[in-house]
Amino acid sequence: MKQNIKHFLSGSLACAALIAPAQAHEGHEHPPKGEPITEVVRTGKGDFTYETVPGFGKLPDGAKLGPTHGGVAVDAQGLIYVSTDGEKSLCVFKPDGTFVKAIASPAQGMHSLQMVTEGDKQFLFGAQLNAYGKKNKTLRAVKLDLDGNIVMQIPNKDTGEIPGGLKGITGIAVAPDGHIFVSMGYGSNLIHKFDKTGKIVKSFGGRGGDKEKFKTCHGLGIDTRFGDPRLLVCDREKRRLVHLDLDGNWIGEYSTGLRRPCSVSFYGDYVAVAELEARVVIIDKEGKEVAVVGDNPNKKQWANFKVAPADQKPGIFTAPHGLSFDKDGNLYVQDWNTTGRVSKLKLLQQAN
Repeated sequence: MKQNIKHFLSGSLACAALIAPAQAHEGHEHPPKGEPITEVVRTGKGDFTYETVPGFGKLPDGAKLGPTHGGVAVDAQGLIYVSTDGEKSLCVFKPDGTFVKAIASPAQGMHSLQMVTEGDKQFLFGAQLNAYGKKNKTLRAVKLDLDGNIVMQIPNKDTGEIPGGLKGITGIAVAPDGHIFVSMGYGSNLIHKFDKTGKIVKSFGGRGGDKEKFKTCHGLGIDTRFGDPRLLVCDREKRRLVHLDLDGNWIGEYSTGLRRPCSVSFYGDYVAVAELEARVVIIDKEGKEVAVVGDNPNKKQWANFKVAPADQKPGIFTAPHGLSFDKDGNLYVQDWNTTGRVSKLKLLQQAN
């Protein structure tokens, strides 16, 4: 086997090293016929240096995921859940990339996902934007068991009147006390707060040019790094992340000058941000960039839904939309893509 390891540190496209077993002949661009090639690409920086995992997320018989415009979540056993707009709805993989199953359920079209632990059970919460190809869009927030069954949905009989409804739903986040936050990033740009039964508590935010207003409040996260939990909002078209308290009160801008942030995932004191303009950025507690992962030098591919599999490069993103850390700091990233794309980036352990 011939193994190429290309280094794209901090998004650079310079090939820093080419490592191959001694039996490989120098100068050969291709191995002998029938010998597989595994290309590993290195990307990131410092404590957040990653290597790609070739072949992660492949489906049996060469099947496609279906359009990916959603999220990624990881359960306590390490299984990875990837939402799609296609008939497979949710695809589940082992950490090594082995396909486990597709949950073809009412969970089709989850625009974002969050894994939530309640006692000894785990549930997926999702913002359901639509069922792909359906004339009648499904706009709701749902709580699913890990088999894809709906346990609770919003709206329900106890919800009450939601200002503007759920038109344009994009994000969901569940606080430690069970309150559910849902963002209308493709609509009013309001954020709605519900109790654990799905009853509306309040709405806040909205669209506008003022500092405390949003322009596509796309994804949400619950940030527990500062004592009292905060809501972290991906204000995509203002290219920033902002903090609110859990009553919707403004705290401040956390990070600015981003490339259209879509979603976030936390790992210790750090947060990974999926940016639609073709990279993932790792940010520290102070809001400063510490590493860039998978930066794409080809601006024609930035935020491009139609990049074909043949034009996708390992370790290079086209339109990161959903992502999740696992407990070991590995990253799973979903690109917004017409045929579907999910990648695993393995965190390299740093020497002490």
